[in-house]
Formats: sequence, C-alpha cells, structure tokens
Amino acid sequence: MRSGHNWILIPLMLVLSMNFSFAQEKLVSGLVIDQDAVPLPGVSVVVRGTMRGVQTDFDGNYSISVSEGEVLQFSFIGQKTLEITVGASFVINVTMEEDVEALEEVVVQGYRSATREKSSIASQTLTSQTIENRPNANVIQTLSGQVAGLEINTATGQPGASPTVRLRGINSINGNTSPLFIVDGTPVDENNFKSINPQDIASIDVLKDAGATAVYGNRGANGVVYIKTKQGAYNTPLQINYTGILSFNSLQKNDYNLMDSQQQLTLENERGAGRGATLTPAEIAATPTFDWADYFFRTGLTQNHNLSLSSGGERFSQFTSLGYFDQEGILRNSDLKRFSIRNNVGGTSANDRFRYGTNISINFSKSNDPNAIGTQAVNQNYIIGAYNSVPYITPDDYVDGASLLDPLVFANTPLFLIDRLRNFTLLREELKMIGSFNASYKIQPQLTANLTMSADYQNEFLTAARRPESFNALLFGGAENPTSGFQQQASTRQFSYNQVTSLNYENSWGDHSVDAGAYMEYFKAHFRQFGYTANGLDPKTFYPGDGSGLIPVRYDSDAEALLFVDTANAESLDAGLFSYFAQVDYDFARRFGFTGTIRRDASYRFSASNKWATFYSLAGRWNIHNEAFMEDLPFDQLKLRASYGKAGNQRIAGGGYFTAPDLTRNFYATGTGYGGFNSIFLSQIANTTLRWETVAQFDVGVDFEVFKRRLRGSVDYYKKETTDLFQSRPVSAINAVTSLNANIGSLTNQGFDFTASYQLIRSSEPEGFNLVLNAVGNFNETNVGDIPTENGQRGNPDGITGTRNGGILNEYFVIRYAGVNPANGNLLFLTADGEVTENPNADTDRVWLGKNLIPKWQGSFGFNMDYKGFFLTTQFNYVTGVDRMDFDLQTFQDPNNIGTFRTSRDLLRAWTPENRITDIPSYGASNRDAYTFVSDRYLREADYLRLRFLQVGYKFPQRYLEHTGISRLQIFGNAENLFTISKWRGFDAEAQTNTNLLYPTPRIFSVGFEIGF
Repeated sequence: MRSGHNWILIPLMLVLSMNFSFAQEKLVSGLVIDQDAVPLPGVSVVVRGTMRGVQTDFDGNYSISVSEGEVLQFSFIGQKTLEITVGASFVINVTMEEDVEALEEVVVQGYRSATREKSSIASQTLTSQTIENRPNANVIQTLSGQVAGLEINTATGQPGASPTVRLRGINSINGNTSPLFIVDGTPVDENNFKSINPQDIASIDVLKDAGATAVYGNRGANGVVYIKTKQGAYNTPLQINYTGILSFNSLQKNDYNLMDSQQQLTLENERGAGRGATLTPAEIAATPTFDWADYFFRTGLTQNHNLSLSSGGERFSQFTSLGYFDQEGILRNSDLKRFSIRNNVGGTSANDRFRYGTNISINFSKSNDPNAIGTQAVNQNYIIGAYNSVPYITPDDYVDGASLLDPLVFANTPLFLIDRLRNFTLLREELKMIGSFNASYKIQPQLTANLTMSADYQNEFLTAARRPESFNALLFGGAENPTSGFQQQASTRQFSYNQVTSLNYENSWGDHSVDAGAYMEYFKAHFRQFGYTANGLDPKTFYPGDGSGLIPVRYDSDAEALLFVDTANAESLDAGLFSYFAQVDYDFARRFGFTGTIRRDASYRFSASNKWATFYSLAGRWNIHNEAFMEDLPFDQLKLRASYGKAGNQRIAGGGYFTAPDLTRNFYATGTGYGGFNSIFLSQIANTTLRWETVAQFDVGVDFEVFKRRLRGSVDYYKKETTDLFQSRPVSAINAVTSLNANIGSLTNQGFDFTASYQLIRSSEPEGFNLVLNAVGNFNETNVGDIPTENGQRGNPDGITGTRNGGILNEYFVIRYAGVNPANGNLLFLTADGEVTENPNADTDRVWLGKNLIPKWQGSFGFNMDYKGFFLTTQFNYVTGVDRMDFDLQTFQDPNNIGTFRTSRDLLRAWTPENRITDIPSYGASNRDAYTFVSDRYLREADYLRLRFLQVGYKFPQRYLEHTGISRLQIFGNAENLFTISKWRGFDAEAQTNTNLLYPTPRIFSVGFEIGF
C-alpha cells in the first residue's frame, strides 16, 4: 500500500512543484538602445545559465518570461555585455555601452580586421538588411547601385546569369577586370554566384584601394569583394527562422512603336512585298494582330524558401540553413532551380587560446538555358521571334518542322522558333561545394598562429539535344534524312584549394599599438572536361539525356561516306600560385596610424624569368576628431586617410584560372598542307617575355560622422594606372604570324566616389517615425596610352570602336550622320573636315567621338522609413555618360525587312516628295545601306534613372507576439526595376553592350513573410 501511495504522490508533487515554479515567472519587457539613444535590433537577451532567450525586434523591443532573482544578459556586437538581475519591476529598459575592443572586427582589411576608427583603407560594408529578402537568383545583382564605384551591369534576364562587375573603372584591355570574390576565406569564381544562397549572407565588404588590395598581390588589381555568411552566437538558445517569397517576373516595356497587322500589311501592299502584296483592303482590315512578344515571353513565377536554425552554448555555436529557389525566366524555356544547404560552426577551448570554425555549403542547381541569344539566327534566337515576327502570322499556322521546309520563307521565323521551343533542349546541372576551416592558437598573449584552408568544387553536366524530326535537324541534316539531329553531353569539373598560414603579433604600450603578421599562401586549381556529340537520333526511342536513341555509325555506299559519326573531346588543365607576404599596422593614441604591406607572388602563367613579382602598399590615417581642438565641434568622427600601392593581374588574357595557361609554349597543329597531304603547322609562338599587368593606385579620402552620427559618409579621390597591358604587337611575318601578344601600353582610371547617409528624422519613441536618406555615387574616366601601332590607334573587331593614345577606352570611331537630304531623301553625313556629303569615305571620314559604353557617373539614392512597425525602403539607380548603338531600332526602321519582319511605325514618316522634312530617309535612298554600320546614325544616349528597388512591409511589434511562441514576424512586398526614365527606346537601358536581340532583365514584383521562433 505504501508503494502504491508513493506512485500517486510523486506525480502530484511534481505537478504542484511545476505550478509553483510557473507561478513565480512573469513577463518582463523593455527597450534596448545604444549610447546615442538609437534602438538596437537583434540584441541577444538570455537568462544566464540557461538556453532561454530572445532577440530584440527591429525597434529594439523585447519581452521574456523570467523569475525574480534570475539574471538577464544583454549582448550585441560592438557593445559591452550587460547583466541585470530581475526584480519586482515588469519593465527593464537598457542602455548599451560601446565596447571599443569588440569593434575590432567591424571592418575587413584583407586577412585581418580593424575598427572603423583604426582602419586606413577605402572600403564599404553592406549588411544582410540590404541583401536578404530580395528575389534575385544571383546575389551580385543585388549589389547594383549599393556600393560607390562598384559597377554591376546585367546584359541578360536569364535566371542566375552572372553580371559584369567592375570596381572603379576598367583596369585591363584584354585581361580580367572583375574583383576578387572571397566567401568565408575561400576565393571563388565570379561567374558562379547563381549557386550561392543570398539569404545566407551576413555582410559584404568591398575593398577598393591599394591599402586593402595589395595584400592580395597577384589577384587584387581589380579590388576585392569579401563575403561573410551568417554565424551562430555563443550563449544563444535555438532560434528558428523561415522566409518565404513569391515573385512575379514580367517583361519591361519598349518604345519602338511597332506596327499592327493592318499597318504592316498595308505597307507591304504599297511596297509589293510579303503577304500584303496580294491582299485586298478588306482582307487586310479583317486580319487579326498577334503579339509574338506575349507568346515567347511570359509572366514567370519565382518561389524562394529559406529555413535557418542557429544556437550556441558557452564554447560552441552553429548556424544551419536550408534553401529552395525556383525561378521561371520571362523567356520560355529558361528557368533555374536551386537547392542549398549550409552549416557554419564555431568554437573555442576552455582557456580561449584555441579557436576554430568551419563553413560548408552544398548547392545543386538545374537551369534551362535558351542559347543563341544575341545572334542573328532566325531559326534559333527566340528574341527575334518575340520582337521581329510579323503580327499577321499566328501559332495556329504551325504544323510541324517538315512543313516549314517547303516553301522556306523568313516570314515564318516565329514558326521556326516554335518548333525549336518544342524540340531543342539545353539543360545545365551544377553541383557546387564551398568549404573552409580556420583555426587559431594563442601561443603567447601577443602571438597567435592562424590557419585557413578552403576549397571550391564545381561539377557541371551539360545536355544539349536537337530532336530528329525538328525543323533545324531536317534543315541541316537533309529533308530526306528521318534520323538527323544530335545530342551533346559534357561533364566539367573544377576544383581549387587555397591555404593561408600566418603568425600574428599584437601588442600595445602607452599610446602605441602594433599589429603585425607574416603570411604564406598556396593556391592550386584543376580543370577536367570531357564529352561527346552524337549525330543521328532515332525519333522512336530518343529522349534528351538518354542514350537509347543514339544511332551507330554506318557507311553510306551511295554517298561513299560515313554517316552519324560521333565526336569526343577532353581537356585537362591545372593552375597554381604561391605567395608569401607581411603586413604591419601601427597606431598612436588613436590619432595617427599607418599600414604597410609587401607581398611576393609566383604564377604558373609566366616563364621562369618572370614567374615572380613583388607588390606593396602603404596607407596612413589621421583621426582628426581625437585632436583637442575638435572637442567642441559636432564631429563624432573625422578621419583623413591616404594610400598608395601596387597590385597585380596575372589573368592577363581574361576569363578564369584556366584561360590561356600556356602562352609561354610553342604549339603545333595538324591540317591539310601542300598537295593535300597531312601536315604540321606552327599554331602558337612561345612568348617567354610575358609578365604581370600591374595596377598602381593612389587614394585619398575623408570619413565623417556628424551631429551624433545622424550624418555619416565618406569621399574619396583615386587615380589608378595599369602598366604592362597584355595586347597584340605587330611583328615580322617571317613565321606566318603578323602579331604577338606582349606587355605594352598603359591605362589610367581616375575619379572620385562618395557615400552619405543622413537620419533626417530620429524619433525618441520606441515606435516613432524615423527617416533616413542615403546616396552613393562614382565619377570615373578611363584613358589609354602607348598603343603599340605606328599611328597610336587601334580598331576593335566590331568596326565601330577603337582606342587611341590619350583617348578613352573603346571610343566610337565612325562617320557622323547629318540627317536626311530634303531634296532627294538620301542620307547626309559629315566628312572628317565637317563638310556635308551623301557619299563619305569610310576610311578617311571617320572621326573619334569621345563617347563609349562606359558610364561616367553612376550610383543610387533613396530613403528608409519606419513608423509603428511599418517600413518603406527605396533605391533609385542612375547612370550617365553611356552611349549605345541601337541596332534593334535599325532593324525595325530598315525598309528591306518589309514583307519579312515587323517594322516600326517610324517608317510611316519616311521621306516622300510630299514629306521632305523628316528624320527617316526615302525607301529608295541610294546610300541607305552603304553606311548603316559605320556611322553614328543609331548611336543613342543610354543614360537612365531607375527605381531599382522598392520595399514596403510591416513588422509586428513584440507585444502582439507575446504568448504565441513567435519571436518575430514580418510581411513585405518588393518591386525591382519598377520604372525607368531614359531616352533609350529599347527594353533595357541597363545592358551596356552594342549587341542587339538580347534577353531583357525583368521587372519583378514579390510578396513574402518572415517568421521566427
């Protein structure tokens, strides 16, 4: 009986105990602010000795269930940790105090960090707040307009496509011009950010001047973009966060004013060309207009789901995320699916002498890619089908590929492309893994040994196939061949390994402090590619990626030739770099300081005599705000800094690690020689004199914070000179070679950039009205010198641009267009001397225009506003000084296309004897076609102002979430590329290229929510 009663009493006592315990708990809430009374979001509030905790919301508010006598710990990066014992009060407001030592990791300076006050470099930092919750597949696109001097130019709307990235101008003519990208210590290829989840990113530091980039030596000439992913925090309970975003992508508008069916057919009737030539007015009036842009383009949907878990104990922290991204491109047969997993771990030993961390991400993506974009192929480029197809043909006219062969007419272009949509496959599958391990051991209080090992692995599998019954297969394989078509598959693997070992010394005495380090870096990369092309497919069994439909090679006795001959290819390349370097940073009384760097590099690209090069930099600063005479002035920070140094570019031929790795070797190729015999030819002459391109950069800048940090920003002037440019130089033709690549010539970029942020309205209330204005900008001018030709000039392959000594890079060199001759409707031009003529000389009447595709001014401005949980963010991007050839407009205005392609209503104002004053020449102008591609007739300003990003949302105050188990909840709506103001008539003013028939970047609307537990 006693035993039975015990079984009854024990649960009863537990229940009573639990009820008693709960009865002692209460809900404590409060506001956390910094030393300037600014609310602090994201402050960790933890009950000491437990895993119970919360974070402050966007407005600095928190609430937590605690008992009297328990201790709350308040911790935040850059602030001193506070501990407050819970008493009888239900409200605990906290003012955090800045921790100078904790701020030592705020600014990335290459392989080390420093406080903003002690930093001597030109850099800009973006936090996750300006990166996350945006619908871009490629995080680099999100940076557009946010960093002064960082140019992001996207020429395609293909989901996940890599934009062109340049920092403070173009530093090379033929070499690589992209910054070095580093993710958690791992150097990564700038063309593969479609496989990285933007939601995982905590911050991005853009390092601009030689004081920061010279430490990267052979890879730092174009600047450095350092990306840090999110980490867990010590002494933090498990926090779960989910973000879901749904986006709608659509085509931007154009101003080409294209004809409808009635106008097009009427014009054809008048010209006696095309279908309209045989139609009556009644038949023309009854013909419907079909918009092929609505057929080839669509409203694409994007799903973006992200789940993250973070936690930390006394000596260990972790961050884990799972992501799924699925984007339909606005062009049919274009899309991207991405699966991502990330795990970041950090830890420390009990005595804090040993610290370690790991960062691992695994990403898999699949994308359908519509190739041939930007080409003139009417049977392959879907953009031609969307823009140029005549509107009186409809999809109902399509039967199959064979029916398009007889008759074969270009007016059926949209039907060619419908057939390709159904019968062509181009699928890319990519596995990308990035991992790094870092460890440090404090040998002595001032001496620390560090090790960072990182690897980047990428495996891409490409499948391209053209079905045998398709129009293109029958066209190229012969209409009588029912088993034409092809399948191509290729596997590409890239692996790179980077290791940095260092010994760092830190010490301070009196007013002096020093931070010195000695480093050694090793880099190795491998490229392996193999594949095949199978010609001839059996339509009964073929499926893309499946080998069951491949037809074996056979001999055709009638043709006396082999049919269905397959081809195979393989490639193996390696790359390697080795470096050792040193850096020292000295500070005196937080007033003066300097940083010196010297680095010695070896590259696999050059011969033994030029394998090594030395790079260096020296940067200094003066913290004027710490001087006694500044005591009564409103400056919280005023710093003058300057730097000079040299960095190198060993990727002199452009491309990645594996582009042109063997320019120092002689190569031979086989081919048909004299008498039809197989012969060996010299294909490359070894160049043993090649060396690095070197960029010397001077920078002087001012950082400022005024009026209790309400106004903050920086202004920098810089000048960069690239010497030993990699370009071709004329040589004797004795070896059947007329030019040889050499290091000759120079390129100069100079300009200034600025950043500014002003807190126009700062409320003292927790949910009051706050308004912050911000702006960034950059002015840059690029000049060329020492062109290796007799006249100091060189033309580009496009025939309309070139370079001259003292001129700008890729300057237009064309005949000047002067309008339409009112007397006869012919085109008028200017000679080199400025005289008007109808027949200029294409060789002698070209002039340099002082214009190019490179922006002079670029940047953004906008504001951030919040009030009672509501928030609004805007970002307007602007670009000036860009001039582009609008060859799309030229196509729409070309009378030769009447009867074949769609044309612009501009043609309706063409010159006639009754309409002599006009900008459109006569249909029969005798000189219309002779000078189209060598004049500036279609050169247009492409300056623009664009609402690049708009976000509006609501963050639920913490008081609404009490007792729900939810720690944060917000909903938001975004718009990207909402509208553009520009003289450019095309779909996308952003694309800085003269290539036409491009895939435009989309307009994006999205809605989403974020919830945390």
